[in-house]
Amino acid sequence: MSKTVTDHDPPIERLEAALDHHEAQVDQLCVASSRRLTGPSLIWDRPGAVIDIDVKDIDAERLTTFWDGHARRVLDAIGWVDQKLTSRRFHGGVTLALSAPKDQLHSSVLAARIAWHYCAADLLNTRSLAFDDLIGDLKSAMAQEADPTLIALIDKAELQGVDILCDDDEVSIGHGIGSQTWSVDDLPSPQDVTWSHLHDIPLALITGTNGKTTTTRLCAAIALTAGMVTGLTTTDVVQVGDDILDRGDYSGPGGARMLLRDPRVQIAFLEAARGGILRRGLPTRRARVAVVTNIARDHLGEYGVTTVAELADAKFAVTRALVPDGVSVLNADDACVVHAASDVASAICWFSLDPAAPQITQARASGQACAYLERGMVIFFDGNTEALSIPVKDIPITLGGAARHNIGNALAAICACRALGIPHEAIRDGLCGFASDPMDNPGRFNEVCYNGARLFIDYAHNPAAIAAVCNALAQVPAQKRIVMISQPGDRSDQDIHDATTTALQFQPDLIVVAEIADYLRGRKLNETTQLIETSAISSGINPDSILRASSPSEGTKLILAQLQPRDLVLLLVLSDRERVFDLVQER
Repeated sequence: MSKTVTDHDPPIERLEAALDHHEAQVDQLCVASSRRLTGPSLIWDRPGAVIDIDVKDIDAERLTTFWDGHARRVLDAIGWVDQKLTSRRFHGGVTLALSAPKDQLHSSVLAARIAWHYCAADLLNTRSLAFDDLIGDLKSAMAQEADPTLIALIDKAELQGVDILCDDDEVSIGHGIGSQTWSVDDLPSPQDVTWSHLHDIPLALITGTNGKTTTTRLCAAIALTAGMVTGLTTTDVVQVGDDILDRGDYSGPGGARMLLRDPRVQIAFLEAARGGILRRGLPTRRARVAVVTNIARDHLGEYGVTTVAELADAKFAVTRALVPDGVSVLNADDACVVHAASDVASAICWFSLDPAAPQITQARASGQACAYLERGMVIFFDGNTEALSIPVKDIPITLGGAARHNIGNALAAICACRALGIPHEAIRDGLCGFASDPMDNPGRFNEVCYNGARLFIDYAHNPAAIAAVCNALAQVPAQKRIVMISQPGDRSDQDIHDATTTALQFQPDLIVVAEIADYLRGRKLNETTQLIETSAISSGINPDSILRASSPSEGTKLILAQLQPRDLVLLLVLSDRERVFDLVQER
């Protein structure tokens, strides 16, 4: 039951209650989400507010026309005459956005919702609330949020060419060893800041559908080998050197701010996942390197991203967060990446498993840096010569060259680290010393020996990642092949089917289907496992060769209990990974 709000309540509560009530009455036009944008994102590079609208039987062009009119009316009424509007259509909906001053991002969401209120009223021919009343409450909220000192600091930081990171609790200027942080309740005036002590550090944003975590960890290992105090954020951790600041999914702006405010950090590698880019935007506009490992079907249908091409647009937001002389490191073997690269404004350093790829050939001819695989060597071309060559067999994560996806990740790491100025020898030593084990790269193609059998544990959960792992293991001899499959519940039936059939490329003699109860995400218990089993049987797997487990750890117990020498096991572990590792090590 919604809270009853009276005239005595604060203006912001009255405003939110009125808008919530109206949105609850609208059936044909559902507000899927409304949120702040703090940095470059799919829709544009401005800070402000975004609303995703699910549309049924409504003309999207008519909707965006109403948006332009009503949102402009709201912006003019509150004095934001220089702020901008935009919209983006997607299958089944529209994204609406307005820009705002950086100290008014909460108010900007309210402004967007007010504008949407009048759009919906016009579209559905329903009664609207009094404009002056809503604007009055909005202005009260704006007055509470306004922070002139913050705006002054932002303007001065821009003049100084140094980054400023803001959130609800803290404001920091510069990065790592060149940073200083203040509470939002105790901000200094610009003249009281010692600007000469503040600066940014070498920083890379790393994204892609698959391989971004491994590439981030590779880069960090190389920088550590170079003797630098290195920070990284991933879907698992925020870490400075060997010091873990926190565990969890920190592939969004929150993890980046935590890391970049640590005064020890000299160089940073930030994993930038799709969710963080779409929800809040990127944390910085001062990266020196942006890496896109690949683009493949994954997480479609969220935040207005319904196609692989739209997913590519979202991922490529990292290239718009570069300093003017920054470098985009891009995968020449990925057709979606190549297509999206046509809109990239920065210099590009291509990498490829094919030395004859058009982008590599062109880069070499024009004297531009690139990296490629040739004659069993990963090679970095610096624009003049093949300045770095490393035998693939000397890079442990490539499994002697069988794990081609990790050759690509190594090439991406070489390009990123050279663009950040890391010496060749450190790159060589870092790659050759980085193991595919739970210490260096937990959850990514980790090999464990058990009772004479070989077990590979991998996070892969979409078809592209699963295919890469299966291809790497295709030539590994085995007496018996066993695979454990699990899938999150927020995948479509088709996505679960595709992931299952791709896992069958492993040619398993036994399949263990594991439930992951903490990833049901709207499905009933055992619904996802039933879909996996049905897909396997429809693909020709004997039902007697399929076992069910209540969790990945329980599935691992089933497998370990029957392992024999020369067996080969692939554990696709999205959840419960630490317990799976513990089980293998205990036994």
